[in-house]
Amino acid sequence: MAQVLQATLPPLPYAYNALEPYISEEIMVLHHTKHHQTYVNALNAAEAAYAKANTPKERIALQAALKFNGGGHINHSLFWKNLAPSAAANKGNGGVLRDGPLKKAIEEAFGSLDNLKQQFNATTAGIQGSGWGWLGVNPTTKRLEITTTANQDPLLTHIPIIGVDIWEHAFYLQYKNVKADYLSAIWNVINFEEAEARYNEAISGSKL
Repeated sequence: MAQVLQATLPPLPYAYNALEPYISEEIMVLHHTKHHQTYVNALNAAEAAYAKANTPKERIALQAALKFNGGGHINHSLFWKNLAPSAAANKGNGGVLRDGPLKKAIEEAFGSLDNLKQQFNATTAGIQGSGWGWLGVNPTTKRLEITTTANQDPLLTHIPIIGVDIWEHAFYLQYKNVKADYLSAIWNVINFEEAEARYNEAISGSKL
């Protein structure tokens, strides 16, 4: 029988309070140590059950758990790297888009970074229920596009460049039910250096 690989909770690349005032320490602690850890635990349990499943019916019954918890783990692992302490708060480089391939691609696709933010926030705020907003590379055209996924579905149609969690656990303690305020604030802690690295990798065609 093939060995089941155990998923693990990745450490944050910054302190829990590093994204303040835009994302509170309380949210980050709960989001990382409780919510993401729960996806990891449930994914490992589903993987173990799948490895022991003897029939197609048993394996099919586990697909939903694998998709939901596997997607939650994939999406959150990307999300943490997508954030960085804010330049506006004199803490780091978060929110700063420097001249380079990603800025050029954003201007080609949206006209400006401000236009991208407006379109991204409008599209993402329109998600009914829980989900994720994405800036991704269309693998066919190699152009940046805005898209969304429901629940914890991972982004499969595009190569993810920036992902924003729009589940209530990502913002409710600080922004209550006002998604628009959270979406406006989060651009102050977007790690554009990480996003550009993803973009360069996507354009080089090394992986989808």
